[in-house]
Amino acid sequence: MIIFFICLTILILGYKFYSPFVEKQAGLDSTADTPQKRFSEGVDYVAIHPVRAFLIQFLNIAGVGPIFGPILGALYGPVALVWIVLGNVLGGAVHDFFSGVMSIKEDGKSLPEIAGHYYNVVFKGFMLVFTAMLLFFVGVVFIMSPAGLLSNLDFFEGTILANNTFWVLAILAYYFLATLLPIDKIITKFYPIFGALMIVMTVAIAISLLINAPHLPVPSDFLAYFEADHAHDFLEPNPDGLPTWPLLFITITCGAISGFHSTQAPIIARCLTNEKYVRPVYYGAMMCEGIVGCVWALAGIAAFPDGYAGLKALLDQGGPGLVVNHVANSYLGVFGGIMAIIAVAVFPITSGDTAFRSLRLTVVDAFNIPQSLRNRLLVAVPILAIAYFMTKLDFSLIWRYFAFSNMLLSTSVLWLATKYLFDRGTFHWIASVPAVIATAVTVSYIGTAAIGLNLSSDLGKPIGAVVTVIGLIVLAIVHSKHKVKPTAV
Repeated sequence: MIIFFICLTILILGYKFYSPFVEKQAGLDSTADTPQKRFSEGVDYVAIHPVRAFLIQFLNIAGVGPIFGPILGALYGPVALVWIVLGNVLGGAVHDFFSGVMSIKEDGKSLPEIAGHYYNVVFKGFMLVFTAMLLFFVGVVFIMSPAGLLSNLDFFEGTILANNTFWVLAILAYYFLATLLPIDKIITKFYPIFGALMIVMTVAIAISLLINAPHLPVPSDFLAYFEADHAHDFLEPNPDGLPTWPLLFITITCGAISGFHSTQAPIIARCLTNEKYVRPVYYGAMMCEGIVGCVWALAGIAAFPDGYAGLKALLDQGGPGLVVNHVANSYLGVFGGIMAIIAVAVFPITSGDTAFRSLRLTVVDAFNIPQSLRNRLLVAVPILAIAYFMTKLDFSLIWRYFAFSNMLLSTSVLWLATKYLFDRGTFHWIASVPAVIATAVTVSYIGTAAIGLNLSSDLGKPIGAVVTVIGLIVLAIVHSKHKVKPTAV
């Protein structure tokens, strides 16, 4: 139990003390006119109260990522909690914050346009391809996962509501409306409610686990990693033979660091009425997602009487969705379990629609397409039609490409933030060091994964070490050629 509270404390202290230091490097100006004030057009540039903006951002980035990912990451044991907390404070929250900063500074533009400004047209093209690819995979994943959860609910058995295709089509129909309509017609009205629901559900699950879970991690679980005869455990394979490096860092992205979040930044950046809200909205939402990730990692680690074997058996039987079903029913009772499962089905839908909305914005920004209803239809209809046929593919295949694209994009955004800080002459290390680590993870994964070069998994750690050393050396050389302004803590 104490480990869980230590994790929460680190996340909260990170927001309280580290985020103001990060904010001081960004050059935000509370007196500047925001994109919303300069480009208000009643569709995407619409004023939103900062509390609503926070809840919408939180819901946009959360989905099932900080639930499914940490459940799968729980197979690696308590070290999953370490990665979520450290990844969040030092990487993910910084990543999300600068995604918001750069977007609000660049008229609410999408990532490829920002990349073109700070680097060149080649990097812009790279970001366009991978941003579009990630948004598309996210949208497809967030059709398939909630459809699977809803169609498998026991009280729908024997009805049309137990048909997976019914839910796929229903979700697609909703995505069609949410992608096209002005942001204040659906998203700003309902998402704050759903965001609050996610917070309530997470708190309920956490309290139930802390009272009843049979295998709560204790400090000795972590201390074992630093004992002389177990010092190698941190980077050794788990019981399934899966190496912690780099797979844990790819498995748990949402909650720790996720490139998908940067694709959502322009949606809210076009709606904020003051730059002073960037830190609480973006950094704050990511901190809250870290708490959600910790709760569900704790569920995977602690909620099964037979421990690892019980979690693995349930994952093999029905994936992380079945684990959610089991945890919710076991710890919240029948009614609470039903409400939690429905909530977990709703959350990915509210990320999937904003994924497709962001994809529309990315396309129209890239090709300067006027925002008429006809043009929005011409962009949205083909995207959603292709997405429907993609739902016929194997979910695990789509998820693997989503996970890879997610880490690659987050790495690219951290380098983009590094360039932003270099140009300002401020303390770039807050972004550049996480960028080096993320690059090492990404290159190690590409080198050893079946969807990459498929090299021996034993090469993952040496590849990561070499990339890290080279990255730090290059940073030191470049840093020595730039004058960095001292910034007060």
